Amino acid sequence: MNEQVNARRRDAEERIYVVTTNLVINAQEKLARRRRLDRIRRASWAVSWLSLLTAVIGTGIAALTTGEPARFALADLTCGSLLLLSLLALAGVHFAGRGLPTLQRAEAELASAQESLWQQKVNHRPALDDRRDLYREEVTTAIEKYQADSRKYRRIHNSLQSLIMIGSASTTTIGALDTGKELTWQSVTLTGISFAITVAAMFTGYYKFRERSYFLQQTADAIEEEANAVTLGIGPYSEFGEARELEALKLFTQRVESHRNEQRRRQQQLDQPADHAAPSNQPPAA
Repeated sequence: MNEQVNARRRDAEERIYVVTTNLVINAQEKLARRRRLDRIRRASWAVSWLSLLTAVIGTGIAALTTGEPARFALADLTCGSLLLLSLLALAGVHFAGRGLPTLQRAEAELASAQESLWQQKVNHRPALDDRRDLYREEVTTAIEKYQADSRKYRRIHNSLQSLIMIGSASTTTIGALDTGKELTWQSVTLTGISFAITVAAMFTGYYKFRERSYFLQQTADAIEEEANAVTLGIGPYSEFGEARELEALKLFTQRVESHRNEQRRRQQQLDQPADHAAPSNQPPAA
């Protein structure tokens, strides 16, 4: 009788665990969709406002400098097309997200589902050896996150660096062509480009995108090296055979945690003002 009760209890607990896991997966999917739609909405708003401002400013400059606003008609048509496309994208995002919760609510639902799942895991705490096996499997997620963040910061840095280089060359060229002191399209363009270069340089120096990309990729490579070494039994794990796999997993856990702690320390140093602290290992010059 007790065996039947225990079997039913285990069966019920397994079903609850499966349901909770599905809730976590569903919450993750909703959060990912909401974030993707929010990114599209922000980009659409930026394009729409930029197109509108470009059309208004460009037409005004053409009217002031040449007295013929129609000379900016082709650019106005392009800006109008971009504005229309961005408005259509905003409408599509609105209809696509009607059944989705807001970003804050989606994050709260995911946190609640994960807390329920973690509580179930705590109530049925696996043995230490099993937890180390699970930790080895979860390391892959950490590697992918570091690599994704590294690629993101690298793209941002390269975009801003390109803006600085192109803007500097354009400033020199337009400055050489601008010989009058009256309001001309050269002087206005020169002012706009100089402003963009200043903003890009400030963002690059403050957020340190290149340094973040370098250290994230360095940590990802180090953890990936540890994962490959423990899987193949090489490097610091070469002395552990199959009979001592648990010892190898223990060493693997310690070394990976050391890399992750080092990355957290570097992140904290990068977040500090430049005159207070800087990472001990600076990335190589680009």
